[in-house]
Amino acid sequence: MVDVAPTQTVKSAASPGDLALVAHRGDRGVLLAMDLPQERTDRLAGFALYRKTPGGVERPLLNRLDFATPVTSATTPAERRWHPSDKAPFQKFRWVDMPSPVEAGTYRYTATARYFGGTGGLVDGPSAFVDIDLADEHLGALTIGFTRGYISSQAYADRFHNAPFEPDPPTVDFDTTPYRAQYQWLGFHARELVMSFLADCQSDLSVTLDVFAFDLNEPDVIRMMAGFGSRLRLYLDNSPTHVDHADKPKARPAMEPQAQKAIEATGGAVKTGHFGSLAHDKVLIARRNGTPFRVLTGSANFSVRGLYVQSNNVLVFESAEVAGLYGLAFDQAWQNAPGFRNSAVAAQWSALPAGIVPDGRVAFSPHSDPAVSLSPIVDSLNGAKSSVLFAVMDLSGGGPVLQTLRGIADRSGIFSYGITQTTKDFALYKPGSRRGIRIPFAFLSAHVPAPFNKEWDGGFGQVIHHKFAVVDFNGDSPVVYTGSSNLAQGGERNNGDNLLELRGPAIASLYAVEAIKMIDHYHFRAAMKTATTDSPLILAGPADWQKWVAPYYDPNDLKSLDRQIFAR
Repeated sequence: MVDVAPTQTVKSAASPGDLALVAHRGDRGVLLAMDLPQERTDRLAGFALYRKTPGGVERPLLNRLDFATPVTSATTPAERRWHPSDKAPFQKFRWVDMPSPVEAGTYRYTATARYFGGTGGLVDGPSAFVDIDLADEHLGALTIGFTRGYISSQAYADRFHNAPFEPDPPTVDFDTTPYRAQYQWLGFHARELVMSFLADCQSDLSVTLDVFAFDLNEPDVIRMMAGFGSRLRLYLDNSPTHVDHADKPKARPAMEPQAQKAIEATGGAVKTGHFGSLAHDKVLIARRNGTPFRVLTGSANFSVRGLYVQSNNVLVFESAEVAGLYGLAFDQAWQNAPGFRNSAVAAQWSALPAGIVPDGRVAFSPHSDPAVSLSPIVDSLNGAKSSVLFAVMDLSGGGPVLQTLRGIADRSGIFSYGITQTTKDFALYKPGSRRGIRIPFAFLSAHVPAPFNKEWDGGFGQVIHHKFAVVDFNGDSPVVYTGSSNLAQGGERNNGDNLLELRGPAIASLYAVEAIKMIDHYHFRAAMKTATTDSPLILAGPADWQKWVAPYYDPNDLKSLDRQIFAR
């Protein structure tokens, strides 16, 4: 056995011919990957997975499928069941587990190969285990958190009965108390980082706060910002979606002007603008005596949708050097936003300090030349040796990065896995697929008895809101690109945005697990949509075990690459 590790990847001590188990650490979760020599796969029924908590309780993880219950597009949520994996083993070579709540201490995960016996029953084969700490950790001076992003899920239906997540119509000052449990679950770690950042800064009267905001309508966030009084400066987007016009009424009035009034009423200073198109940053900068010392950034808007509906990520740097870089960008925007694209701040990437935070750099837009920020990303994608994982809001935009992501699945030998959201549906890109699986967002609401168990459709707007790509996540030089940028050429030329390049296996593992978690969630939804009575979703039995096993060992099938990538 290897030592317990709080970061990166933990591997079982497998002898040749045994089951190998690898644990990739995510944000309060883990991706478990298994591997077996092909000669050990005869009559393989799947893998039983067990989780033992730091408190000593061991239980099998649950499978959505079993051997006896067909699942089709007509299967209602009320008819769906979870099955213990020792009785219904996972017929795939990896699985993501997100224990809730996460306990401090060591988790032990055990994988056991299960085989069909001579009478068709299940018997145990080789086992392996790993020990891993899933509690929050700091990566140097950096902490990363994700929203849960599962408002459209049976988990939300089961836990909250698809209760609304805001009043109708919403306001900027509604009482959030009735929604607090939903917000904590949906907002997950990202919400905690935002709220604790604001609370810590507000309680220290020597701290001032600078804010870049695009969407701004979360009532608790607005109340906390207003509580800073004159200690707060806000640069707020005023693009058309955030401004109301009497001659062009909207079905849903903009909340940002109301948020502005609430903050100005307590003495906060507010400037509005949109650079060439959008003031698209989502940034909090803490200063003491005028000097930045802490910064929060990422893809999550300070809004109800940004924190509780959409899939997003938040990063907090406890570093005066990093905060100083963001402070320069804010000062440039505050003093002369029209001149930002030609400023020194936007001219090049700025290196993050070595030894204080993980290796990386940051670029601020708008740029006079979008190639400043986009060319290095294209180079990294083209230089990928094993894998590219991504979650990007919209792949239909222009520019070389999105074009490269659209075509990455055509490259031989590269495991590509990604998800995007278009205006009306999701497009899920399977490994090696040259076309997306179209997933209408609300399709699982069909055949559902009212009023409960209808899976929430998330309302209008984006749900997949991430903007990240991970290159060679478990290779020698993994790199993650993330931030507020949509990675489109037009946005880099016209939007106020920030884009981070972060290197290192621990960071890459967090984003890789997030990508796989989301993609597997929507992939299962897509499979359910196409499942019929003649071709249902059901575990392969003793007579057809080869149907699920063979692709994982076929060098011409990318499931084989999947197995090798994650279990190495």
